[in-house]
Amino acid sequence: MAQEITKIAVFKGKDVRRILVNDVWWFSVVDICGALTDSLAPGAYWRKLKQRLTEEAQQPVTFCHGLKLPAPDGKLRETDCASTEGVFRLIQSIPSPKAEPFKRWLARVGKERLDEIENPELGMQRTAAIYEKKGYPKEWIEKRLRGIAVRKKLTDEWDVRGAENDNDYAILTNEIMLGAFEFTVAGHKKHKGLKKENLRDHMTDLELIIAMLGEAATTHITQDRDSCHMPALQKDAKDGGAIAGRTRKDIEYHTGAKVVSQKNFLSGKKERI
Repeated sequence: MAQEITKIAVFKGKDVRRILVNDVWWFSVVDICGALTDSLAPGAYWRKLKQRLTEEAQQPVTFCHGLKLPAPDGKLRETDCASTEGVFRLIQSIPSPKAEPFKRWLARVGKERLDEIENPELGMQRTAAIYEKKGYPKEWIEKRLRGIAVRKKLTDEWDVRGAENDNDYAILTNEIMLGAFEFTVAGHKKHKGLKKENLRDHMTDLELIIAMLGEAATTHITQDRDSCHMPALQKDAKDGGAIAGRTRKDIEYHTGAKVVSQKNFLSGKKERI
């Protein structure tokens, strides 16, 4: 993994070393243990906890990676680090009053997700509320939520028709995006000046509509052809993306303006959507 940036984060009033690797923040596990337990020997505390977790799982702890972080003496030393997901896993394993608020929060989030499985409308309402708090216009939110539903229907089809992993989904999505926008997902994000942000959260209304059309058309084509396995699904994705692309070009012809925009929702950087 290519190490990029090291910084100090403040966690419950304590300094926690962290490092950005491939656009993911990794946090020092020893520092997290120290912040949550006030242990005078957080390194020893972590070694004992790591041993217990290994014994419970009957396999090595997998949510940690050894990365080089600045030590108190200023030298770079390999340190066990965990991503945000790993930190949550760690918090659940620490018997400390300071960890209890995080554990209650995780329990509440877990209950919310189970409720949303039983009633998906709750999930859509929660998503809408999050977008509203971020300042997105209601008209945009409606399109975004509709796009999520269209995308879910398509990925459900892919799931039962032979798409086996995230890489397959990425390949199929890029086929649609290339046909619709003449950009891959990565290319579209670069055009908007994005890094790890979700592309669709930074699309304009028209971009959302075109993306939605490409995915809805692909779903219909796949169902109509009863396609199975990646080669057939790729052809469907190309054809669905081409339908959306022709619509985009027609809009551009009549308006004289490009549909694909550099606008995004990053305040202070580019014009908002």
